[in-house]
Amino acid sequence: MRLPEWFSFIALGIPLSVLGELPWGGWLQIPALSVVWWRLGLLQSDSMRQHLAGGFALGLGYFVIGLWWIYISLHDIGGMHPALSATAVFLLSAYMAVFFALASALASRLGNRSIFLDSLIVAAAWVLMEYLRGQLFTGFPWLGFAESQVNGPFAAVAPLLGGLGSSFLVIWASMQIAQWRRSLTRALIPVGIILILMLGLNQLRFTEAAGTPISVRLIQGNFEQSLKWNPSAIARQIDFYSEAIQAHAADLIVIPETAFPWPQKDLPSQTIPSLAAFAQDSSSNILIGLIGVVPEANGTLRFSNRALGISANGGELYHYDKAHLVPFGEFIPPGFQWFVDAFKVPMSDFARGSLLQAPFLIERPKDDNLGAAITICYEDIFGNELAGRIRNSSAPVNVLINMTNLAWFGKSQAPSQQLRLSQMRSIETGLPSIRATNTGITAVIGPDGRVSDSLAQFTQATLSTSVQAYSGKTPFVLWGNWPILSLCSLILALAFMGRRRF
Repeated sequence: MRLPEWFSFIALGIPLSVLGELPWGGWLQIPALSVVWWRLGLLQSDSMRQHLAGGFALGLGYFVIGLWWIYISLHDIGGMHPALSATAVFLLSAYMAVFFALASALASRLGNRSIFLDSLIVAAAWVLMEYLRGQLFTGFPWLGFAESQVNGPFAAVAPLLGGLGSSFLVIWASMQIAQWRRSLTRALIPVGIILILMLGLNQLRFTEAAGTPISVRLIQGNFEQSLKWNPSAIARQIDFYSEAIQAHAADLIVIPETAFPWPQKDLPSQTIPSLAAFAQDSSSNILIGLIGVVPEANGTLRFSNRALGISANGGELYHYDKAHLVPFGEFIPPGFQWFVDAFKVPMSDFARGSLLQAPFLIERPKDDNLGAAITICYEDIFGNELAGRIRNSSAPVNVLINMTNLAWFGKSQAPSQQLRLSQMRSIETGLPSIRATNTGITAVIGPDGRVSDSLAQFTQATLSTSVQAYSGKTPFVLWGNWPILSLCSLILALAFMGRRRF
């Protein structure tokens, strides 16, 4: 592929990424993808090299624009050299773009049949590569086409087939539109039928309201990340959150990830007992983000990214240790100690929690108790893992709670991107989501994925609201990704057999 073509495909990826950030991004990305398929000549050439190169260049433009905020955490917060920070963003984007390249090459190799079948083949190839992107090397399924569908037409399929199901329909519909020259009616009529079907799916409900709404207080401290390792600033932060928690009672009070940025055993001696006394006196349940301490089998102690729960009845403290850790930030892959040393942040090698930790019990004196599935930071981008936790939980899960600190990424699109991911998790599970963040976006999301209440970013404030919990399980929670992965595998297997036959 010649250099001008490289740049043209990179240029196509940039607006595709930007469109996903807009209020109607889920709709706008579909015609934009149609242009991409037409320009890529996905089914018009058998050149494997062309499709690999074109898909890679497209992905490079898409991910560099969508993930540039990682530079802020590496350079502005971590103190890494600008050149090394920029290189790290480029290399991560290049790795992600490999999956675009593989999907493009696989689809072109198996396609070239009818309009409808070609669209199915492209969608199946893309979804399988998206799935692999979310699994290999701990996975990073950020910036999938599904998350923009919270503002698009295909979110309604997520309770059945998850976010990958939404991605499948995005690719399929855009590919159908891209082939309008072959036959306008055969290209567009199926898309219209599926859009009408989505209206019907929007009326389906797999979960139902559980008990009376709970009162909730979410405290957004808006503390700069650069102060997190300053002892006097840490003390002020702990005092602020302690006082804010005890300012008013609520059924549930949540503060962000590592809002107490200090090991639990080294906190001021009266901090936790004082909060426990308040919880019991006011019938409040409290979730605190802090640094946990985990004893190892050899007798040593390791840190963990922990949510500490204090129940209203004064019982034993609950804790959830983050299970899906961030490479380099929370654990060190083999051979990369030098990178972590350059990224000047202490406590970068946390202990990993179990995937099957019990939900936090929200105790209520006048109504049934409720179960909350906790996720910390980017754990809520792994929809299949969360569905598995709910499916295999020893107790019912009625609400999702995410505790996050996005001060690492400054004034970027990272908070809005993660908000959309949380919205997709609510749609998939049919459960409301509660997000407590340091700098935003602190929000409450209904079981339909709509934001019902939120705080402005970069403000120190408290969101006091009520949340209706839900009970039940969606088909996606019951089955996970198996149905959509089986469908995609079947499509590609049939395409492969048909290719060999002819």
